[in-house]
Amino acid sequence: MSEYKHSVSLDLEKCKGCTHCLRRCPTEAIRIRDGHAVIDPARCIDCGECIRLCPHKAKKAIYDKFSSLPKDKYLIALPAPTFYGQFENLDDIDYLLQGLLDLGFDDVFEVACAAELVTDYTRKFLHSGKAISPVISSACPVVVRLVTLRFPTLVPHLLPIQPPVELAGRLARQKAKAKNPSLKDEDIVTVFISPCPAKVSYVKNSSDGGKSSIDYVVSISDMYFELLNVMKNKVTPVPYSKTGMVGIGWAISGGESSSLMNDHYLAADGIENVIKVLEDIDTEQHPNLDFVELNACSGGCVGGVLTMENPYICRVRLRNIRRYLPVSQNHASEGDDLPDYVKLDLDSEYEAVSKLGTSRRHAIKLMADIQSVFSTLPELDCGSCGSPTCRAFAEDVVKGKADYGECIAVMREKLREKTNGEKNDGK
Repeated sequence: MSEYKHSVSLDLEKCKGCTHCLRRCPTEAIRIRDGHAVIDPARCIDCGECIRLCPHKAKKAIYDKFSSLPKDKYLIALPAPTFYGQFENLDDIDYLLQGLLDLGFDDVFEVACAAELVTDYTRKFLHSGKAISPVISSACPVVVRLVTLRFPTLVPHLLPIQPPVELAGRLARQKAKAKNPSLKDEDIVTVFISPCPAKVSYVKNSSDGGKSSIDYVVSISDMYFELLNVMKNKVTPVPYSKTGMVGIGWAISGGESSSLMNDHYLAADGIENVIKVLEDIDTEQHPNLDFVELNACSGGCVGGVLTMENPYICRVRLRNIRRYLPVSQNHASEGDDLPDYVKLDLDSEYEAVSKLGTSRRHAIKLMADIQSVFSTLPELDCGSCGSPTCRAFAEDVVKGKADYGECIAVMREKLREKTNGEKNDGK
């Protein structure tokens, strides 16, 4: 398996070694060692939870800067639906799209348009007889990586359809070539305006086994400030937007699933809730579900760490914008079969995140050793040892990554024994 390229990084100079990130990391990818956090790349799913929680701003997302975009290329902006909810009093999407053109982009293709196509194709797939219920949305790259790492038996349940961002990139390129036949592939540059770092990781790793149709990923927060001055001009824009209520609804938790015209669905947001739902599906606790929409960020993509606005305010603004739009302006091609260009290859080979030993016998022995160490721990899960839980600490001790004496409870007990021993000697 090739090395996974991450979009969440750590600034050691800012890290104080507190346990905020340690306690909330959903995959136990973080440890505190030598006074600072250490991120295990094999476990990290780039959910951005540590960025959101770090009081010292030591965790940061890696993404492209607007200033680094090649201005000599044919630039196509791909704004996420969440972007529309960042601006106060924006009642016409065309003002935002015109602002992107005024900034220097040669064209704009809304990811919301691709989302409406994915909705249609998903509806077809659910009625094709090929779906393994419940079908789990593959739109959130955090969820896809989480399923691949921790719930390998659920990989067949993932929706085998390209996420809207990837489909948008492909369609944007086709549109550019149709308008400008002289353009070559290397002349066209697609730029996704993202609400979260996970989309950066998706592009870096080209999850479908080939090069992504996205070339650059910039943050919503950066583009927000770039657009502020441009949009103040209040020039009446050319009607440009081609999205409807369905496409914009994808920014909010439940927007994808509620548009499928299927009552047997579940929508959950927030990484902890996502894990709980996946655990329930893995143990077959929801046999009547047809579709499951999962968003790692609270509230959906509106809660991404690369956004500017409060997610609840953003959600209200998006609902106000949707009010005056048609239901959908983009529809899938006729026929029951999915076109090849929308299919997503999910035949990923599972590789254990943490291997205990080189053989089954060795692994069983190490598991016994871990249980032996764990049985002596207080099960407080305080994090003072630098591991997120007592069981994780026991595993770290057995693997030689931590010292048993680092447990505060163990140190306190040794100190008490030593003190009592000195008192008895004094008598």
